[in-house]
Amino acid sequence: MLTLDGVDLGHGERVVLPRVHLQLARGERVALLGPSGAGKSTLLAALRTRLGDAVAWCPQHHGLVPGLAVYHNVYMGRLAEHSALANLWNLVRPLRAPWGEVAALCELVGLDGLMRRPVGQLSGGQRQRTAIARALYQQREVFLGDEPVASVDPHQAHRLLGLIEERHATSVIALHQRELALTRFDRVWGVRDGRLVIDAPASTLSLDDLDALYPDADDTAPSGETPEPAAPSPASLPCSRGRA
Repeated sequence: MLTLDGVDLGHGERVVLPRVHLQLARGERVALLGPSGAGKSTLLAALRTRLGDAVAWCPQHHGLVPGLAVYHNVYMGRLAEHSALANLWNLVRPLRAPWGEVAALCELVGLDGLMRRPVGQLSGGQRQRTAIARALYQQREVFLGDEPVASVDPHQAHRLLGLIEERHATSVIALHQRELALTRFDRVWGVRDGRLVIDAPASTLSLDDLDALYPDADDTAPSGETPEPAAPSPASLPCSRGRA
């Protein structure tokens, strides 16, 4: 579906991830892990640009309109499919067919009864589920998500990832939950210090391998406590090119 062969990724002239080599196969579910600022969002942005209209996008900060209801925020996922007049009318009187479609999605993600509530009045987890519902409503082949289950409990995270899997043949999802990466995904990409240091099937990795992506714990250990052992350097991390 997509191949990056020694591509520099970044913003303008600033390179964040130099010489990236990876492949994304159709039907593959990929977990993207790494500490904040390591380049996960940069990589997702590059995938989104290259895959274009095939992508359903769920951004980290949701991209919702606080003053609009849950229904309208989800409906915006397919705004371009309707005329300007229909979209304007829909603001005042929701269209029958989209209302039913969005209502069904909201029930699935646990937002039933909240369709008319302004997003600004929702909890963090409810806003996150609204953003997921909007991405699902787009009905695209590939789901790209930047920490879409960060604000929900583990049970909800599993359920939401299941919904994403049911509706998208291919997905790349950034997250920090290592257990989810190993149990819900086919492959793991790991970034650290501006490098892709893990590219391997999830079945070949352990929690220790994923722990090594994150900064050394001794930098933040409280005074008087014994710090965790230092994580291995990026050079010692497993990195497999291509699928198993």
